[in-house]
Amino acid sequence: MNNKILLTVSLIASSLFANAQHNKTTFAITGDGNNDFVWMNIRQVDINSGEVIKTLFERSKSIFTITDVNSKITNNQNAFPNENIFTSASYPTGTLVAAAAYDKRSNKLFFTPMRKNELRWLDLGSETPEFYTMNFEGKRSLDPNDEAANITRMVIGADGNGYAMSNDGNHFLSFTTGKRPVISDLGNIVDASSNGGMSIHNKCSSWGGDMIADAFGKLYVISASHAVFVIDINSRIATYKGNIQGLPAGYTTNAAAVNDEGEIVLASANLFDGYYKMQINDLKAVKMVGSNVKYNVSDFANSNLLLQKEADNLLNSKVVTASNIPVDAKVFPNPVTSSSFNVLFENANAGRYRIVLTDLTGRNLLSKTVKLGKGTQVEKINTNANMAQGVYFVRVLDANNQIIINEKIVIQ
Repeated sequence: MNNKILLTVSLIASSLFANAQHNKTTFAITGDGNNDFVWMNIRQVDINSGEVIKTLFERSKSIFTITDVNSKITNNQNAFPNENIFTSASYPTGTLVAAAAYDKRSNKLFFTPMRKNELRWLDLGSETPEFYTMNFEGKRSLDPNDEAANITRMVIGADGNGYAMSNDGNHFLSFTTGKRPVISDLGNIVDASSNGGMSIHNKCSSWGGDMIADAFGKLYVISASHAVFVIDINSRIATYKGNIQGLPAGYTTNAAAVNDEGEIVLASANLFDGYYKMQINDLKAVKMVGSNVKYNVSDFANSNLLLQKEADNLLNSKVVTASNIPVDAKVFPNPVTSSSFNVLFENANAGRYRIVLTDLTGRNLLSKTVKLGKGTQVEKINTNANMAQGVYFVRVLDANNQIIINEKIVIQ
């Protein structure tokens, strides 16, 4: 029994260690130069310096193809040379882009042009830019001329799915990243009761900006006006965390990405004053010396997850043997046939515990902190409705980050 627990945890820890972040690939949506607000170009950048590593697509210059996934019709640059590319539905980044997400597994850059009811992506494995597009197919009601409905935030979550959000927070979408993405409308975002007067729906404080994901299954909206909200995917509840401090006047936070050190790098599409970085715990922005080069940025996209080092440390924390486990916990039902399961605590020591759900590679898909009193207690864990069928692990950790329960479950 002891060897089995230790071996299982060891395998998960090894898998997660192999997946540790060493990402050098960040993509930026930019204009043509300094103080250019035409957000139609796609560049690979170094977010430590702002230097361009590679230009992947440049308006009016790059040769490309764009294929409609539904109709299977492919157009190329020569098919519409006289069209106005700023309004053309056939031009990949026409009407400008303010939301993008990079999926490392499929090597695709997903994005949505403003005022377009379409999900698009660039195949980064092709020499000549190959774009693909598909309509949202009625998954949400979108008036192309309604600024509130424009998609301005997008990210790939820890569960491998993409997430996108409209300016007003009334459209929260998920999408898969395979050959033919499946798009789901999850509904509107709900303000947490603790937010007081701060609402994610408020135009002045909370529209625009970017979205990043953490290693525990949460999303973070960083609005253009510096407000930070934490999003629970399952409940769609947005909890106001605070406002970013230390940015110059007029510096809108349009782009955000996590660097390899776990810091959040910020860039502005409005004011050209270099990049800034901050820690999620204090939201204090500091200018990155030497980063004031080249381009304003309307959006960043990379595969780094916030709090990845914390997740790694959690998984590699001390494991106690079965003879020392102070809690008798059971996970039920197993297999899981709905969108939730339960963890039963019996004879538990009072205190705080963390319940973590991971996949077989060790990725943390969700976590919940619970406070236990004396006696028997049942905690309900809601899973993502879009979670793939398969085998997962449920781990319970005590206040000292010791893994005291490690059970395999099957989600059907």
